[in-house]
Amino acid sequence: MVTGEAWHEAVELARDRPGLSVGLHLVLVRGASVLPHEAVPRLVDPSDRFRESPTLAGLIYRYDSDARRQLRREIRAQLERFRETGLTLGHVDGHLHLHLHPVVIDAIVELAHEFGIPSVRLPSEELSIARALDRGRLAGKLATAGVFGALRRRASERLRAAGVGVADRVYGLHQTGRVSERYLLELLPRISANWSEVYCHPAHAVVGEARNGPPGSGERELAALLSPRVRRMVDASGLALGSSREAAAWASGGPQDRAAAERRRDDPVRLEGPR
Repeated sequence: MVTGEAWHEAVELARDRPGLSVGLHLVLVRGASVLPHEAVPRLVDPSDRFRESPTLAGLIYRYDSDARRQLRREIRAQLERFRETGLTLGHVDGHLHLHLHPVVIDAIVELAHEFGIPSVRLPSEELSIARALDRGRLAGKLATAGVFGALRRRASERLRAAGVGVADRVYGLHQTGRVSERYLLELLPRISANWSEVYCHPAHAVVGEARNGPPGSGERELAALLSPRVRRMVDASGLALGSSREAAAWASGGPQDRAAAERRRDDPVRLEGPR
Protein backbone atom coordinates (compact mmCIF):
# COMPACT_ATOMS: atom_id res chain seq x y z
CA MET A 1 0.00 0.00 0.00
CA VAL A 2 2.05 2.93 -1.22
CA THR A 3 -0.52 5.34 0.20
CA GLY A 4 -0.60 3.83 3.70
CA GLU A 5 0.51 5.84 6.72
CA ALA A 6 3.51 3.56 7.36
CA TRP A 7 4.54 2.92 3.78
CA HIS A 8 7.91 4.69 4.13
CA GLU A 9 8.79 2.47 7.08
CA ALA A 10 7.63 -0.60 5.17
CA VAL A 11 9.92 0.27 2.27
CA GLU A 12 12.91 0.65 4.58
CA LEU A 13 12.17 -2.70 6.21
CA ALA A 14 11.97 -4.32 2.78
CA ARG A 15 15.28 -2.75 1.70
CA ASP A 16 16.93 -4.23 4.79
CA ARG A 17 15.62 -7.68 3.79
CA PRO A 18 16.58 -8.20 0.14
CA GLY A 19 15.27 -11.76 0.17
CA LEU A 20 11.74 -10.59 0.95
CA SER A 21 9.30 -10.63 -1.97
CA VAL A 22 7.30 -7.39 -2.14
CA GLY A 23 4.06 -6.76 -4.01
CA LEU A 24 1.92 -3.72 -4.73
CA HIS A 25 -1.45 -3.70 -2.96
CA LEU A 26 -3.47 -1.29 -5.10
CA VAL A 27 -5.74 0.97 -3.04
CA LEU A 28 -8.85 2.05 -4.94
CA VAL A 29 -11.36 1.95 -2.07
CA ARG A 30 -11.21 2.58 1.71
CA GLY A 31 -7.90 4.36 1.62
CA ALA A 32 -5.90 7.29 0.34
CA SER A 33 -4.91 8.10 -3.23
CA VAL A 34 -1.53 9.10 -4.64
CA LEU A 35 -3.03 11.79 -6.84
CA PRO A 36 -4.78 14.75 -5.19
CA HIS A 37 -8.52 15.36 -5.30
CA GLU A 38 -8.03 18.05 -7.96
CA ALA A 39 -6.58 15.44 -10.35
CA VAL A 40 -9.10 12.64 -9.63
CA PRO A 41 -12.28 14.30 -8.30
CA ARG A 42 -14.51 11.41 -9.42
CA LEU A 43 -12.47 8.98 -7.30
CA VAL A 44 -11.73 10.70 -3.99
CA ASP A 45 -13.14 13.32 -1.62
CA PRO A 46 -11.40 16.63 -0.80
CA SER A 47 -9.24 14.82 1.78
CA ASP A 48 -7.95 12.46 -0.97
CA ARG A 49 -9.85 9.46 0.39
CA PHE A 50 -11.59 6.86 -1.76
CA ARG A 51 -15.16 5.77 -1.12
CA GLU A 52 -15.78 3.37 1.75
CA SER A 53 -18.15 1.10 -0.19
CA PRO A 54 -16.53 -1.34 -2.66
CA THR A 55 -19.92 -1.87 -4.33
CA LEU A 56 -20.51 1.84 -4.93
CA ALA A 57 -16.92 2.34 -6.08
CA GLY A 58 -17.24 -0.59 -8.49
CA LEU A 59 -20.44 0.74 -10.02
CA ILE A 60 -18.92 4.18 -10.55
CA TYR A 61 -15.81 2.69 -12.12
CA ARG A 62 -18.03 0.72 -14.47
CA TYR A 63 -20.49 3.38 -15.58
CA ASP A 64 -18.72 6.74 -15.17
CA SER A 65 -16.37 7.41 -18.09
CA ASP A 66 -14.60 10.27 -16.29
CA ALA A 67 -14.02 8.02 -13.29
CA ARG A 68 -12.54 5.33 -15.56
CA ARG A 69 -10.03 7.74 -17.07
CA GLN A 70 -9.06 9.03 -13.63
CA LEU A 71 -8.80 5.48 -12.31
CA ARG A 72 -6.20 4.60 -14.94
CA ARG A 73 -4.17 7.66 -13.96
CA GLU A 74 -4.31 6.72 -10.28
CA ILE A 75 -3.26 3.12 -10.95
CA ARG A 76 -0.32 4.41 -12.96
CA ALA A 77 0.58 6.80 -10.13
CA GLN A 78 0.64 3.96 -7.58
CA LEU A 79 2.82 1.84 -9.84
CA GLU A 80 5.16 4.80 -10.37
CA ARG A 81 5.44 5.37 -6.62
CA PHE A 82 6.34 1.71 -6.12
CA ARG A 83 8.95 1.90 -8.89
CA GLU A 84 10.52 4.95 -7.24
CA THR A 85 11.31 2.83 -4.17
CA GLY A 86 13.79 0.78 -6.20
CA LEU A 87 12.25 -2.47 -4.90
CA THR A 88 11.63 -5.36 -7.28
CA LEU A 89 7.93 -5.82 -7.95
CA GLY A 90 6.83 -9.34 -7.06
CA HIS A 91 3.12 -9.17 -7.83
CA VAL A 92 0.08 -6.89 -7.88
CA ASP A 93 -3.19 -7.33 -6.02
CA GLY A 94 -5.73 -4.95 -4.52
CA HIS A 95 -7.38 -3.77 -1.34
CA LEU A 96 -10.64 -5.69 -0.81
CA HIS A 97 -9.88 -7.48 -4.11
CA LEU A 98 -11.08 -4.52 -6.16
CA HIS A 99 -8.25 -5.24 -8.59
CA LEU A 100 -10.50 -7.96 -10.07
CA HIS A 101 -12.85 -5.25 -11.39
CA PRO A 102 -12.78 -5.44 -15.21
CA VAL A 103 -11.80 -1.77 -15.56
CA VAL A 104 -8.90 -2.23 -13.13
CA ILE A 105 -7.73 -5.45 -14.79
CA ASP A 106 -7.76 -3.75 -18.18
CA ALA A 107 -5.62 -0.93 -16.79
CA ILE A 108 -3.17 -3.42 -15.26
CA VAL A 109 -2.90 -5.24 -18.59
CA GLU A 110 -2.17 -1.94 -20.38
CA LEU A 111 0.59 -1.10 -17.90
CA ALA A 112 2.02 -4.58 -17.31
CA HIS A 113 4.91 -4.41 -19.78
CA GLU A 114 5.88 -0.84 -18.89
CA PHE A 115 6.13 -1.59 -15.17
CA GLY A 116 7.32 -5.19 -15.38
CA ILE A 117 4.36 -6.75 -13.58
CA PRO A 118 5.25 -10.46 -13.31
CA SER A 119 2.00 -11.71 -11.81
CA VAL A 120 -1.39 -10.66 -10.46
CA ARG A 121 -2.94 -12.45 -7.51
CA LEU A 122 -6.46 -13.73 -8.26
CA PRO A 123 -8.31 -15.68 -5.53
CA SER A 124 -9.14 -19.21 -6.66
CA GLU A 125 -9.82 -22.18 -4.41
CA GLU A 126 -11.87 -25.33 -4.59
CA LEU A 127 -15.17 -24.87 -2.76
CA SER A 128 -15.06 -28.55 -1.78
CA ILE A 129 -11.79 -27.99 0.09
CA ALA A 130 -13.07 -24.80 1.73
CA ARG A 131 -16.13 -26.69 2.99
CA ALA A 132 -14.09 -29.67 4.17
CA LEU A 133 -11.78 -27.46 6.24
CA ASP A 134 -14.51 -25.21 7.65
CA ARG A 135 -18.19 -26.04 7.20
CA GLY A 136 -19.40 -22.67 8.48
CA ARG A 137 -20.70 -19.73 6.41
CA LEU A 138 -21.85 -21.93 3.50
CA ALA A 139 -24.17 -19.34 1.93
CA GLY A 140 -21.43 -16.73 1.98
CA LYS A 141 -18.93 -19.13 0.46
CA LEU A 142 -21.31 -20.06 -2.34
CA ALA A 143 -22.00 -16.42 -3.19
CA THR A 144 -18.33 -15.49 -2.98
CA ALA A 145 -17.30 -18.43 -5.15
CA GLY A 146 -19.80 -17.44 -7.83
CA VAL A 147 -18.88 -13.76 -7.99
CA PHE A 148 -15.12 -14.19 -7.71
CA GLY A 149 -15.15 -17.14 -10.08
CA ALA A 150 -16.69 -15.07 -12.86
CA LEU A 151 -14.32 -12.14 -12.25
CA ARG A 152 -11.30 -14.43 -12.15
CA ARG A 153 -12.13 -16.15 -15.43
CA ARG A 154 -12.18 -12.87 -17.32
CA ALA A 155 -9.14 -11.49 -15.49
CA SER A 156 -6.98 -14.57 -15.98
CA GLU A 157 -7.72 -14.68 -19.72
CA ARG A 158 -6.75 -11.02 -20.16
CA LEU A 159 -3.63 -11.29 -18.00
CA ARG A 160 -2.28 -14.50 -19.48
CA ALA A 161 -2.82 -13.18 -23.00
CA ALA A 162 -0.61 -10.22 -21.99
CA GLY A 163 2.08 -12.51 -20.58
CA VAL A 164 1.29 -11.79 -16.93
CA GLY A 165 1.47 -14.77 -14.59
CA VAL A 166 -1.57 -16.03 -12.69
CA ALA A 167 -1.36 -18.71 -10.01
CA ASP A 168 -3.44 -21.85 -10.52
CA ARG A 169 -4.79 -21.57 -6.98
CA VAL A 170 -4.82 -18.77 -4.41
CA TYR A 171 -6.21 -19.84 -1.04
CA GLY A 172 -7.45 -17.64 1.78
CA LEU A 173 -10.56 -15.87 0.49
CA HIS A 174 -12.99 -18.22 2.24
CA GLN A 175 -10.86 -18.17 5.40
CA THR A 176 -10.23 -14.44 5.77
CA GLY A 177 -9.14 -13.72 9.33
CA ARG A 178 -9.17 -17.45 10.14
CA VAL A 179 -5.96 -18.85 8.64
CA SER A 180 -4.76 -20.91 11.59
CA GLU A 181 -2.11 -23.57 12.05
CA ARG A 182 -4.81 -26.25 11.86
CA TYR A 183 -6.16 -24.80 8.60
CA LEU A 184 -2.71 -24.87 6.96
CA LEU A 185 -1.92 -28.37 8.24
CA GLU A 186 -5.13 -29.65 6.65
CA LEU A 187 -4.87 -27.56 3.48
CA LEU A 188 -1.27 -28.28 2.43
CA PRO A 189 -1.67 -32.03 1.77
CA ARG A 190 -4.72 -31.26 -0.40
CA ILE A 191 -2.88 -28.88 -2.74
CA SER A 192 -2.39 -30.42 -6.18
CA ALA A 193 -1.96 -27.41 -8.50
CA ASN A 194 1.48 -26.60 -9.92
CA TRP A 195 1.45 -22.99 -8.67
CA SER A 196 -0.48 -22.29 -5.49
CA GLU A 197 -0.44 -19.38 -3.06
CA VAL A 198 -1.93 -18.82 0.37
CA TYR A 199 -2.63 -15.27 1.51
CA CYS A 200 -3.45 -13.98 4.97
CA HIS A 201 -2.85 -10.95 7.19
CA PRO A 202 -0.18 -11.76 9.82
CA ALA A 203 0.48 -9.02 12.35
CA HIS A 204 1.77 -8.03 15.76
CA ALA A 205 -0.82 -6.13 17.78
CA VAL A 206 0.17 -2.52 18.43
CA VAL A 207 -1.88 -0.46 20.85
CA GLY A 208 -3.62 2.38 19.04
CA GLU A 209 -3.25 0.92 15.56
CA ALA A 210 -6.24 -0.31 13.57
CA ARG A 211 -6.65 -4.07 13.22
CA ASN A 212 -6.93 -5.78 9.84
CA GLY A 213 -9.36 -8.43 11.02
CA PRO A 214 -11.01 -9.81 14.16
CA PRO A 215 -9.18 -9.38 17.49
CA GLY A 216 -6.21 -11.73 17.68
CA SER A 217 -6.44 -12.85 14.05
CA GLY A 218 -3.19 -11.22 12.98
CA GLU A 219 -1.24 -12.90 15.76
CA ARG A 220 -2.82 -16.29 15.04
CA GLU A 221 -2.03 -16.03 11.33
CA LEU A 222 1.56 -14.99 12.03
CA ALA A 223 1.98 -17.95 14.38
CA ALA A 224 0.56 -20.27 11.73
CA LEU A 225 3.06 -19.08 9.12
CA LEU A 226 5.98 -19.51 11.53
CA SER A 227 4.84 -22.86 12.88
CA PRO A 228 7.50 -25.63 12.68
CA ARG A 229 4.66 -28.12 12.17
CA VAL A 230 3.48 -26.21 9.10
CA ARG A 231 7.04 -26.10 7.74
CA ARG A 232 7.36 -29.85 8.15
CA MET A 233 4.01 -30.34 6.41
CA VAL A 234 5.25 -28.26 3.47
CA ASP A 235 8.13 -30.69 3.06
CA ALA A 236 5.99 -33.76 3.64
CA SER A 237 3.53 -32.58 0.97
CA GLY A 238 6.31 -32.24 -1.61
CA LEU A 239 5.84 -28.48 -2.00
CA ALA A 240 8.60 -26.04 -2.97
CA LEU A 241 8.47 -22.57 -1.39
CA GLY A 242 9.16 -19.42 -3.37
CA SER A 243 7.92 -15.98 -4.34
CA SER A 244 5.24 -15.03 -6.85
CA ARG A 245 7.93 -13.69 -9.17
CA GLU A 246 9.83 -16.98 -9.07
CA ALA A 247 6.63 -18.94 -9.67
CA ALA A 248 5.72 -16.74 -12.64
CA ALA A 249 9.17 -17.33 -14.12
CA TRP A 250 8.79 -21.06 -13.53
CA ALA A 251 5.36 -21.12 -15.18
CA SER A 252 6.54 -19.26 -18.27
CA GLY A 253 10.10 -20.56 -18.53
CA GLY A 254 12.04 -23.66 -19.32
CA PRO A 255 13.91 -26.36 -17.40
CA GLN A 256 16.39 -23.94 -15.79
CA ASP A 257 13.58 -21.92 -14.21
CA ARG A 258 11.96 -25.09 -12.93
CA ALA A 259 15.27 -26.36 -11.51
CA ALA A 260 15.74 -23.07 -9.66
CA ALA A 261 12.29 -23.39 -8.17
CA GLU A 262 13.01 -26.94 -7.06
CA ARG A 263 16.08 -25.71 -5.16
CA ARG A 264 13.76 -23.53 -3.05
CA ARG A 265 12.63 -26.67 -1.20
CA ASP A 266 15.58 -26.38 1.19
CA ASP A 267 15.14 -22.67 1.87
CA PRO A 268 13.44 -21.19 4.94
CA VAL A 269 9.89 -19.89 4.67
CA ARG A 270 9.69 -16.75 2.53
CA LEU A 271 6.84 -14.37 3.35
CA GLU A 272 5.20 -12.12 0.74
CA GLY A 273 5.03 -8.47 1.83
CA PRO A 274 4.91 -5.70 2.77
CA ARG A 275 2.27 -4.51 0.31
